[in-house]
Amino acid sequence: MSTETSDAFDMSEPVVRRKVLRATNHGTMMTDIDFGEYGVFVTDEPIAHGGSGEGPSPLQTVLGALCGCESVTFRRTATEFGFDYQGIEFEAAFTIDIRGRLGRRGVRQHFQTVKLQAVVATEESVERLNEVAAETEARCPVFNLISDAGVNLEVSWIRRSPATATG
Repeated sequence: MSTETSDAFDMSEPVVRRKVLRATNHGTMMTDIDFGEYGVFVTDEPIAHGGSGEGPSPLQTVLGALCGCESVTFRRTATEFGFDYQGIEFEAAFTIDIRGRLGRRGVRQHFQTVKLQAVVATEESVERLNEVAAETEARCPVFNLISDAGVNLEVSWIRRSPATATG
């Protein structure tokens, strides 16, 4: 298992990585996304929106990526801060004004709002959780991508004792 810390790199110079995937669409709402060694993933639209309902919408996958990225970033930050936790459960929701994607100029095509709730199973204090959560948000690429797009992003970090966490 590889760990990445700022100590492993000369932080005065860029450390750039390149990742590649391939995606294919056959003139429908469904797109096959090939992640190479990680398999194939499908995005689609619900039947009610003209798709076949074979997978999550692209916007839903962005929220999934947000949860996954927050998880990874939280883990790295928690390790660095010596923060002990047993897991995180996420719930994410978004709103969109569909007029933008239907061609109405002046209406944002992407998220209007994103709400994310992260329930962390830990015996650590709320203050420590808030410290790790704030640093996680500062470091998380997907969080900052959404935030930098001007989306109203509301995040709640909740501490739950591992004895009462579900899972």
